Amino acid sequence: MGIALKKTDQKQPIEQLASLVEDGMSQVNDLIAERMQSPIGMIPDLAAHLVDAGGKRLRPMITLATSQILGVSGDNPIKLATAVEFIHSATLLHDDIVDGSELRRGKTAANRLWGNSASILVGDFLFARSFSLMVETGHIGVLGILSKASAVIAEGEVHQLAVIGNVDLPIKEYMKIIEAKTAELFAAAASVSAVIAGAPDKQQQALDSFGRCLGLTFQLIDDALDYSGNDDLLGKHTGDDFREGKLTLPLLLAYRKADADTQKWWQQVLEADTRNDDDLAKAIQLINQSGALEETLSQARKFALQAQTSLEIFEQSPIRDCLMELCDFLVQRRS
Repeated sequence: MGIALKKTDQKQPIEQLASLVEDGMSQVNDLIAERMQSPIGMIPDLAAHLVDAGGKRLRPMITLATSQILGVSGDNPIKLATAVEFIHSATLLHDDIVDGSELRRGKTAANRLWGNSASILVGDFLFARSFSLMVETGHIGVLGILSKASAVIAEGEVHQLAVIGNVDLPIKEYMKIIEAKTAELFAAAASVSAVIAGAPDKQQQALDSFGRCLGLTFQLIDDALDYSGNDDLLGKHTGDDFREGKLTLPLLLAYRKADADTQKWWQQVLEADTRNDDDLAKAIQLINQSGALEETLSQARKFALQAQTSLEIFEQSPIRDCLMELCDFLVQRRS
């Protein structure tokens, strides 16, 4: 059961949001295509493989949506949304190497086709392009928000690497990791428009809170889907987090609810170099039996409600209502 909201039309909120920012996203897509060009052919080829892979581009849409809420127009929202997408794309390229992923958005991961070295360097190229776009806005505050986000994301990824296999990881520490590696960019995407709008601190803080809580919702649902979803919905193989030895909230909760023998099994399977399909099947069974999935979803609902509450300081409008409905939709996307 999600958060009850009145639907403004029959479209899913992501489709509705895409319609509301359609003109801006068309310009963002054009700018993405323009700025990822290079005389070194491998750069646009590899970047295009990822950028054109069919992602919903939720983060840049949020930047455009919050710009509309604040009444900002012109080129700067387009540049900011493009910078946000470049940062996101760069982190995906790097993540796939770290994780050893085979799929990204349902397609073969770029590093599987071009190699790790090329993927790292093209990720760096996209980071550089994003900073060029920030400078072009002429607002130093933009650099502050997005450069901080880039650093925090990297810290979160390193933190996650450092705790792989540590099934005794405190839940609070895990929440700090996902806030850094996922929610920080959502927060930046939502709040950066406040800088170019010259909005009051209260509004910037509200947008930061909205994006941060939305990002936490997004990640917790992704955690749950890894043990209950399907490959088409995830854009990766179900169970990839488990196979890679990643600690996620359902796993951590199931471990804490387990008896001593089951905890020993968790410890052994996570310390192993590889985990097979039989291990995954048992992990899914244990997680389902423990109620860890429902507890994860309950946490996601709480963050979704906080995200909605953060938007209440802004006047009612179709774009604000759509963002509120998006929170509920993310919670329900496991079905």
